[in-house]
Amino acid sequence: MTNEAFIEQNKDADIRNLALSKVPAGIDLHFCLQQIEGLQIAQKKLPAWAKTEGILFPPKVSLEQCSSEQTALYKQQLVERLLPMKRAKMADLTGGFGIDFSYLAKLFDEADYVERDEHLCEIARHNFPLLGLQQAKVHCSTSEDYLDGMGYFDIIYLDPSRRDAVGRKVVALNDCSPNVEAIHDELLAHVPIVLVKLSPMLDIQDTLRRLPKVGEVHVVSVDGECKEVLLVLCREKQVATVHCVNLSAQEQTFSTTIQNAEPVIATHLERYLYEPNASILKAGVQNSLCQKYDVRKLHSFSHLFISAHFIEDFPGRSFEIEDACSFAKKDLKRMLADITQCNLTVRNFPATVAELRKRLKLREGGDIYLFATTLADGSHALIRCKRL
Repeated sequence: MTNEAFIEQNKDADIRNLALSKVPAGIDLHFCLQQIEGLQIAQKKLPAWAKTEGILFPPKVSLEQCSSEQTALYKQQLVERLLPMKRAKMADLTGGFGIDFSYLAKLFDEADYVERDEHLCEIARHNFPLLGLQQAKVHCSTSEDYLDGMGYFDIIYLDPSRRDAVGRKVVALNDCSPNVEAIHDELLAHVPIVLVKLSPMLDIQDTLRRLPKVGEVHVVSVDGECKEVLLVLCREKQVATVHCVNLSAQEQTFSTTIQNAEPVIATHLERYLYEPNASILKAGVQNSLCQKYDVRKLHSFSHLFISAHFIEDFPGRSFEIEDACSFAKKDLKRMLADITQCNLTVRNFPATVAELRKRLKLREGGDIYLFATTLADGSHALIRCKRL
């Protein structure tokens, strides 16, 4: 039996059990386990790659760090907008497994993949022709060394490594490799635009202070979970625009140039309640929602909004308020009389979800949504809602 046949036969097997089983003579078990595990991850994260026959997968850590198909497509669409006309040459200076590169390279006549790990370069040389990327050139080099001899390109893409020398995760800009802050000017000497992918844990405001040429910030979530922060560095300085995106069945976007807007505070509860999506909260631009959507904030730090009329395109979750009460025992008893389970959220409230759920003796789940929060006058309230 060949390795390929063994992989096909066991592509749905449990990796841990397979690692302990007896295999036919001549099978490279380590290689096969890596390919089976990679295929199983790719079926969820990279369905198009999983369907491409002959694709080789790297060790699990590279797959965990790479972009998903959804976020790679978003970057492709972003570059199409940034470079609407002729797109001749691009370079990805941190190639990795090559997911982002494969989607961006399709837009260019020439595409350079740069990666310091020779094993990943070998995988790239094997995979790119299978993906139809005949314009791809693979270079085994560090970003800094390649940049020294680089000519003029239309755009550079960077996804700096977020692990230190011993494999621990890092977040700060100057702890990543390459250090974009240190090579900022050199990058823009070669290209008019640089696209940088960074950690969703990044301190955006601190980064904007460190990088003077940021033209756009994109905070990208998938199904409500913040996945990555993208920075667009522009040789020609412009006012930074923040784009908050939630990729889901119904994509939500919100863009603003205002990063320190004053909120409009609610004086009383109204009919509808809104919870901004994760990208907006991460970007810290939630106060700008008051101006664009005519909503009011329950409290400066509560990050929940209300309106009298339903706002269909609000970028987040929408609810209709059914009831509300204080945390006095008699008020809680009245409102919770018919509730045994609920979906509980706390915003600007002095208890965790687990602590409050235990106190209220409510199981998780069901169709009822409860929000524990603080109102403008400093009082605590429990708001009962149904999801819209």
